[in-house]
Amino acid sequence: MLGKQAKILAPRDVADLLGSRHPLRNRVIVLLSAKAGLRAGEIAGLTWEMVTDPTGAVGTTIELPDHAAKKGSGRKVPLHGDLQRALTELQAVTRGTGPIIVSERGGPMTPLSVVIWFANAYRLIGLDGCSSHSGRRTFITRAARLTHHAGGSLRDVQLLAGHRSIQTTERYIDGDTDAQRKLVSLI
Repeated sequence: MLGKQAKILAPRDVADLLGSRHPLRNRVIVLLSAKAGLRAGEIAGLTWEMVTDPTGAVGTTIELPDHAAKKGSGRKVPLHGDLQRALTELQAVTRGTGPIIVSERGGPMTPLSVVIWFANAYRLIGLDGCSSHSGRRTFITRAARLTHHAGGSLRDVQLLAGHRSIQTTERYIDGDTDAQRKLVSLI
């Protein structure tokens, strides 16, 4: 495996991240990472237009255009129910236009500020080895493990992640020796 990989988050780790000074905004940040697999730059660049339907209500997908995604890899990501509810709550207390994630001063957060926010949040709850990519890696690993239940394939996970290569997607997926033993026993 090349380089150091971000740590996978346990469900309790995600829950611990949600309590903070700006709980609703921060909940959306965490869920965009862990339940939609977005990168820090994509979280920073996400606008209400990308998540709302023609009536202005929060829709059922994130429509990430090429200009907002790494290497022009725009994509549509279905909204997890928890994320959809959190976005709806956040929309009710914000302007509902422009950037979804704003700083304490009201301006858009930069990709670097999102990276720093994650680093501080993980440090505050005592999680070592985590980065802004931990939620994304968690999303991709969980999606890969559950894709067969949805009748999908690793190609579907690749598309959700916005990867051009299936090999890139495979590098994100954390192995599980217990699952490997069970799998071999089924053969």
